[in-house]
Amino acid sequence: MTRSDRRRIIGALLRILVVIGTLLAVYLTAPIDERPVGMVAVRLFVGLAVVVVVLVWQIRAVTKSEYPTQRAVEAVATCIPLLILVFASAYVAVADNVADSFSEDLSRLDAVYFTVTVLATVGFGDISPRSEAARGLVTAQMLVDLVLVGLIAKVLVDAVRRRRDYLEGRSPN
Repeated sequence: MTRSDRRRIIGALLRILVVIGTLLAVYLTAPIDERPVGMVAVRLFVGLAVVVVVLVWQIRAVTKSEYPTQRAVEAVATCIPLLILVFASAYVAVADNVADSFSEDLSRLDAVYFTVTVLATVGFGDISPRSEAARGLVTAQMLVDLVLVGLIAKVLVDAVRRRRDYLEGRSPN
């Protein structure tokens, strides 16, 4: 590995850390528990739209990068945490606005933990949705997770393959 390779990888890691750190700072400081319950769905939709816009921007960056695999890793490392925090903020809002929505009170960390267990399909069962609003939200997350994770994998792998073919002088299919 050359010195420039190390610098490039370190730069990518630093960008990932800055993005994730910024996302966490916003999540931890935003007044998400003060949302009116009717606004949870609207803000969730807006949050998911932001995820899609970021994903499209990342995919375009992969298709133009000299290092498409590295760029794809950066895309996944920013989009997945963003998706997690969008749903976690919705869970916090529902838990604070609808009594007994979950089997226990959710702190922001609990909401992130719960979101990750749903995303990873682990489902430990220590936290579970109880209200219709919470169950609907969890169902929405499961569906979005299935679609978005599959889409991220398919589109990014395709983008990396096409960019590599282009950089190696082969015509993309």
